[in-house]
Amino acid sequence: MLGTLCLPVRAALDVGDTAPNFTVAAALGGKTFQYNLSEQLAKGPVVLYFFPAAFSEGCSIEAHQFAEAIGQYEALGASVIGVSGDDLELITRFSVQACQGKFPVAADEKKAVIKAFDAAMQTRPEYANRISYVIAPNGKVVYAYLSLNPHKHVEKTLAALAQWAKENPRR
Repeated sequence: MLGTLCLPVRAALDVGDTAPNFTVAAALGGKTFQYNLSEQLAKGPVVLYFFPAAFSEGCSIEAHQFAEAIGQYEALGASVIGVSGDDLELITRFSVQACQGKFPVAADEKKAVIKAFDAAMQTRPEYANRISYVIAPNGKVVYAYLSLNPHKHVEKTLAALAQWAKENPRR
């Protein structure tokens, strides 16, 4: 009986799944634009992370950690995008403050991207769960990490990305 209580929590998409393409309103350093996943994947791997709410303590910590590590992602040829269900005005401010203008964040107000990735919180579906994905340029998920704790997402996605890069050297 206890075994059923200790099952590992899995992310919405499994490793090997194709990530759904999307276009969504986003902001980078206070400037808004349309972010398209397939366009970014054409440039290299993408670290896509979902977060519950801009300016909440955990989400601000996580965004700051991604901003501090952006050079490490870029060194591995990758880009980062954060997605939440917040409105574009709030996300635009968040892109300047918490994200320090280092990477874009998207306002998925209609929750279309959150639904496509089955990333809504089960207990509070109006919020995105804290899930991070590493998506290879071919659109396949190569790593997924689900934890409401914001402190390991950068470390785990960087490690997965480094492993992927080692196994898939640039030509």
